[in-house]
Amino acid sequence: MTVERYEADREARTVILDRLYTALDDRPKPPPVRRAYRRERPAGMDVVGRFAERVADYGAVVVRVHATRDLLLGASELLRRADVARLVVPAGIKLAWLTRLGVELVVDSPALTNDELGELGAVATGCALAIAETGTIVLDTGADQGRRALTLLPDYHLCVVRADQIVGTVPEAIARLDPRRPQTWISGPSATSDIELARVTGVHGPRTLHVLVIG
Repeated sequence: MTVERYEADREARTVILDRLYTALDDRPKPPPVRRAYRRERPAGMDVVGRFAERVADYGAVVVRVHATRDLLLGASELLRRADVARLVVPAGIKLAWLTRLGVELVVDSPALTNDELGELGAVATGCALAIAETGTIVLDTGADQGRRALTLLPDYHLCVVRADQIVGTVPEAIARLDPRRPQTWISGPSATSDIELARVTGVHGPRTLHVLVIG
């Protein structure tokens, strides 16, 4: 599309919308929508336990650890289950501790090509936050997450979630997130169904999701 054509189309849309708004000016305004849904977690909710339970419901493998020693053991167990020996990691030092597991870390700096990401097939990241009620992990391209392609192209994703990153509800998450940052919301391994309800995994992201919860 040429610039001239784009500008002409935009002007035409503006004219049509202006006419619609003018035609509706004398109509009664609809009443405001009442939004009485819960914005805070229920009192006494174990957000870490609820999150781990909901993530597992989606078919992800979840391991919860507490101490540094347990962190290494938990990560090692998850990588062993997935038979992963090479991992793509975002640039930076936040996930450098993974080298202590004996795996080869491939740093996304300079940025790997899509073919390289697909060939390596495994990635480890942190997250921006996680949501207990929905078992959702949110990424926003932070320093321990990298660009969006890192968690969309490889077939395996190891995500490290700290207990203090887990909120109770979606409204809590929205309030904490920066809307100006690109976000990826993950609820379990990638899956979809066709018109015959045949479930297919790995179409829009990793087929296998392992979550390491710290705390």
